[in-house]
Amino acid sequence: MQSVLRSTRILPQLSYRILCNSIRMDSSSSILAALKTDHQEINAAYQKYISAEGNIDQQQRWANEFRWELARHSVGEELVVYPAFEKKLGAEGKRMADHDRAQHQEVKNLLHLLETSSVTDSHYRSTFDKLMQHLTEHIKGEEEEDIPKFEKAISREESASLARSFQRTKMFAPTRAHPNAPNKPPFETVAGLLAAPLDKLRDLFERFPDTK
Repeated sequence: MQSVLRSTRILPQLSYRILCNSIRMDSSSSILAALKTDHQEINAAYQKYISAEGNIDQQQRWANEFRWELARHSVGEELVVYPAFEKKLGAEGKRMADHDRAQHQEVKNLLHLLETSSVTDSHYRSTFDKLMQHLTEHIKGEEEEDIPKFEKAISREESASLARSFQRTKMFAPTRAHPNAPNKPPFETVAGLLAAPLDKLRDLFERFPDTK
């Protein structure tokens, strides 16, 4: 793993894919595993942005990677995970979903600021750090409370099925295009993806090929 991280300085995108593929190997076994994999990938992009301090081009590349990963991840949770909370856990599931959606909105607001800024702007780093603080709190609640509680209410097969559905949301982002997906992702910018109505996203999502 250390050799992979060292080589990232030379070939960031390629090394990042190698690192993420090693993390992703078991991500379809459960919805918790799939979400944890995404959380690790998002954090890895942020850490690479930090490590690239002084190299504007590399920082911008990692910031772009982070924004797409987080935007697609957020959409995936809202399309796949939160409706399942509500369906399986009733009133408690709705409370969990509403709380997580509110946290998402805070993150999206900060993500929009990054989308309309450059890494050279004086406020960029502080905005990025603030976003990560909000995101870290959100992730902790999901991994330690929400998802474990949810998985107790569903079967292993249901959890694995949700994980596969969640993986299909990677087709929303250009860096995660599936071989059977259209030549171009449905959205050209992070802002476009985040601003799209949920009904439109759901309609597009239902047309994506299965990842089995």
